[in-house]
Amino acid sequence: MNIADYLSIADEWERRATIRTRPRRVLENDDRLIYPMCRQPLVLSATFVEQCPQWRDFVLLQSFYKFINDVVIFETEIVDKTARSIAKARFSVPFPLACRYDAMTVVVDEDYHALVALDFLQQTVTMTGIQPLDLPTQIELNRALPAAQAQVPAHLRDAVELIGVAIAENTLTHDVAAFAKDNSVKASIRGLMADHLFDEGRHAQFWTRLVRLYWHAASADDRDSIAQVLPTFLAHYLTNDLQKNFDLNLIEHLDVADSVRDALRDEVVALAFPITRQHPLMGNIMGFLQHSGLLQTPSVTQALDDYLPLSGRPA
Repeated sequence: MNIADYLSIADEWERRATIRTRPRRVLENDDRLIYPMCRQPLVLSATFVEQCPQWRDFVLLQSFYKFINDVVIFETEIVDKTARSIAKARFSVPFPLACRYDAMTVVVDEDYHALVALDFLQQTVTMTGIQPLDLPTQIELNRALPAAQAQVPAHLRDAVELIGVAIAENTLTHDVAAFAKDNSVKASIRGLMADHLFDEGRHAQFWTRLVRLYWHAASADDRDSIAQVLPTFLAHYLTNDLQKNFDLNLIEHLDVADSVRDALRDEVVALAFPITRQHPLMGNIMGFLQHSGLLQTPSVTQALDDYLPLSGRPA
């Protein structure tokens, strides 16, 4: 790997990392939402709006708890693990010391994000008096990474992990940005998302640069092997099955008539986000694959032909 091609994030981390520059945020007891309605289609469904709008705040509250839970899983169980392995030179893909230092700043940031998320969870439970329902023990990435890694030779499993985490970090950045701009949500939560965004934008750059370094050094055979499992990764990563299961469980806790419950279930089950080039996250993913160099590899464009924009498909 050519370290001259690597631009460290260390100076920016010293100046801007939220663990160094942001005070604790306190949840407001006001009339604004705790979670954006646009991120929870259940409360926008026809049956919900007509039959049980009084349950809106409960559904949004539980959805916020799930979001917090997902953040903690993502940052402490997945990103932390990968970044820590790189920082401690225990990753099968060797990286220069500058990369390893940057990886440790990611570890510090992600653990801090998890701490702040748990602080908001605790503040919210204290303010509302409502405990979270049973929360998922996995997120989509917990399933996507092993599914893709199982299809490559052992020496490429860490590389697949690296690319999968990089994809997730890049899509998370865009997701958090949209959350931070929603003026219907409490100011402290928007501030939390804005703080998170400061760090995640830097992380997205770090992971993109790391993947670019790896990809340029990888052999043609290794690139082709990884290319073949990218569709498997995306199929598991972009599924809405976990969210659907959460929503179905949430419906069971609403005090509504059986006929209303059945109608709500039907609407949740019918909601689908086909994993095609029109999927709302696909543009962000393809942008990452372009910037990291993967889409310049013919086997990658061939493997992802069904997901590429029509204008970006090879002739």
